[in-house]
Amino acid sequence: MVGTSHLTRKKGGVTPPVLLGWLLAVLVGAGSPLVSAQDLNGASAGSAYRRPLGHDPKTLDPARISDIYSLSVSQQIFDGLVQFDQTLAIKPALAEFWRASRDGLTWTFDLRKGAKFHHGREVTADDVVYSLTRIVDPKTRSGAADLFLAVKGAREFRERRARTVSGLVALDRNTVQVTLDEALAPFVAVLAVGHAKIVPRDLVEAQGEAFGVHPIGSGPFRFLVWERGKEIVLTANAEHFDGPPKLARLTFRIFPGDQRDAMHDEFLKGGLEDAPLPPRADRQALAAAAGHIYVRRPMSSVRFYGFNTRTKPLSDRRVRQAIVHAIDREAIIQNVYFGQHTLARGILPPGTLGFNPRLAGYPYDPQKARDLLAQAGYPGGRGLPPLAVWSSVKRNDVVLEHEQIKKSLAAAGIAVEIHYDTNWVSFSKMVDEGKLPIFLWAWYADVPDPDNFLTKLFQSRSARNFFGYANAVVDDLLASARTAGDPQRRVELYRRAEQLILEDAPIVPFFHHTYERLFQPYVRSVEVNGLGDPYIPFRKIWLERSR
Repeated sequence: MVGTSHLTRKKGGVTPPVLLGWLLAVLVGAGSPLVSAQDLNGASAGSAYRRPLGHDPKTLDPARISDIYSLSVSQQIFDGLVQFDQTLAIKPALAEFWRASRDGLTWTFDLRKGAKFHHGREVTADDVVYSLTRIVDPKTRSGAADLFLAVKGAREFRERRARTVSGLVALDRNTVQVTLDEALAPFVAVLAVGHAKIVPRDLVEAQGEAFGVHPIGSGPFRFLVWERGKEIVLTANAEHFDGPPKLARLTFRIFPGDQRDAMHDEFLKGGLEDAPLPPRADRQALAAAAGHIYVRRPMSSVRFYGFNTRTKPLSDRRVRQAIVHAIDREAIIQNVYFGQHTLARGILPPGTLGFNPRLAGYPYDPQKARDLLAQAGYPGGRGLPPLAVWSSVKRNDVVLEHEQIKKSLAAAGIAVEIHYDTNWVSFSKMVDEGKLPIFLWAWYADVPDPDNFLTKLFQSRSARNFFGYANAVVDDLLASARTAGDPQRRVELYRRAEQLILEDAPIVPFFHHTYERLFQPYVRSVEVNGLGDPYIPFRKIWLERSR
């Protein structure tokens, strides 16, 4: 949620924010064989695209998604009012035009006429009001609710003090007005996130939670079938407002536990059109092999180990700080991941508004770790019980990472036990319920803004605060930053909040991901932006196999 100027009524959205200049799109093959200027007629007739998915999604209901696996699939089935393009600028989707009042508190969206849900009914303003209201409804349990609490009446509705959200109004069948209590910067970007998709009110009300298993949207692909543990199949929506996709079918093949080696083997056999790189890959050799296309770009993400600060001994900040100091994260990034990723000294990834390149973070310092343990009452680790570390992934590289972490911590007097649960649904449920002492997690931005990292994860009342972390000063700083009109003031507030969070050590920041993927040589017109895989517009992709 980076700052932008007020929008004017025009087709085509807004100019990309200057602060997102580093997130330029990768048009895969631009200037290379992967993108062709030739006529595409018939190039992909009957074509099917197969791609891997690291876990079964929890749900395909956009308001309820809480993981990248759900987002990757639902993004293709549903449309929002607006969408991110390849440079993370905002462009039209179901809303063809929009305008903001001079004070930024009232937004009016004109829906494109004739856009239909997959069951044939036209998308209406009532569906929009219903879809956005669902997000703040506590019964939905949406992880994006906090993004919409600035809408007038949202808090009253959420607290059951009102029957409707007064700031969400259908002016007529094709016009929606959204009124805010405060001018967040910028609200329109929130409407492009994966949760803010428009759903058919009649079907969701009739099906309830079952809608997440048999979703119907208005997007470029229709849901066909979901065989858990095996695959999810989507088919082209020939009546999509932006024209039919060039692919006839999009299949997500599920590899529980994010089995990168198995994905790569299947890719080499021709069973997948793309795949992530396997652990310990020779990147240049893989890219050259069989003419495969190798894509690499920075991502707006952070991977970390989270602490449950509600449980002893992790409730003691000194113990948490000791753990961070005791792990040689740079050595693990080099030895296990061959320098693929960027060391996370803090929380915000490079290129994000508020990123502080001078942030020192926690250097590897075993002696400092031992001193902190002694101060906490555990000299030499005596009296400190073994700590349980949980992961949903059991790939060879992750196992090797855990072995090195275990060795580093043991040298500081900290014993750990590693546990794996590769069933994503059960693992994430345990994290949500606060049952895991230490857990491996990755956070990918919904909105390319510091608020989506710091407030989403560390505000004391946030639904995505998995750590039980609470600091009143941090809460105040984050609240002030959300409404600060001056970008430099926002930077100052977010940097102060990030520093306090790091001092409290509710997580071990590990690294910022780098997006890397291999594509088959016949894949054309792939666009990757800084939000990564889920936001690839598969409706644009086509296949050109040799005849």
